[in-house]
Amino acid sequence: MLSLVNEVRAQGRTCGDTYYPPTGPLAHDARLAAAAQGHARDMATQDYFAHDSLDGRSAADRMTAAGYTGWRTVGENIAAGYSSAEAVMEGWLRSPGHCRNIMNPAFEDLGVGRASDEDSRYGTYWVQNFGALF
Repeated sequence: MLSLVNEVRAQGRTCGDTYYPPTGPLAHDARLAAAAQGHARDMATQDYFAHDSLDGRSAADRMTAAGYTGWRTVGENIAAGYSSAEAVMEGWLRSPGHCRNIMNPAFEDLGVGRASDEDSRYGTYWVQNFGALF
């Protein structure tokens, strides 16, 4: 997923009616990945789809709890029902808001999570957590 994101960022992209020129690559961050994986797993096992956890925690709350502290900006993309990284990326890139997160030059770090539960409504859940530290 990191390579797919960085490939798109290197090319530039129009998200909705805003053009984003090529921008720098994101670095993998294990703390963001832990928060993303935890949220993906929670959505799959608890059978819900939302940015806020059922316990009321926001994406920023989860990233901070995972140790990504001192951040200046964070963002999150979520998706469900896609079977591959390529398919979910295509979906996010068709959505202006998700595309803007992927192309946002303020973000420097990325962590990705994916979880599946065959008994859940959508089966597979994806989370991208973006951030930049001070």
